[in-house]
Amino acid sequence: MTLSIRNQIPGTVTSVTTGEAMATVKARLDGGQEITAAITVDAVKDLGLHEGSAVRAVVKSTEVSLATGSVSGLSIRNQIPGTVTDVATGNAMATVKVSVQGGELTAAITKDAVTELGLAAGSSVVALIKSTEVALATA
Repeated sequence: MTLSIRNQIPGTVTSVTTGEAMATVKARLDGGQEITAAITVDAVKDLGLHEGSAVRAVVKSTEVSLATGSVSGLSIRNQIPGTVTDVATGNAMATVKVSVQGGELTAAITKDAVTELGLAAGSSVVALIKSTEVALATA
């Protein structure tokens, strides 16, 4: 299956915590970072997820926010450091490519945000992704 979602980073499940309807799945990405996905218990069962399962963390670029440094006091679990490799700016929106250990993330943010944050190739950033916006895929 081919997807329009650019952000697809491989990893391995390190834990699955189930509740009544939802579960949190933690995975170690190939670059060593940890990512948390909040998915349904049914999805955990359907995908056969368990510790050691190979997965791909899949995130739409519109769900990736960028900060110019570490952020505390947030409920956002996924904070992945990286370096901007490219910025493509349009009239209102921009796509920012970020090199992270083990892969690349793309963020779709406003042109104003790019300007206000001073983002350019070489800028250090932290990609912020809510766990509810991380989907998991298996091979």
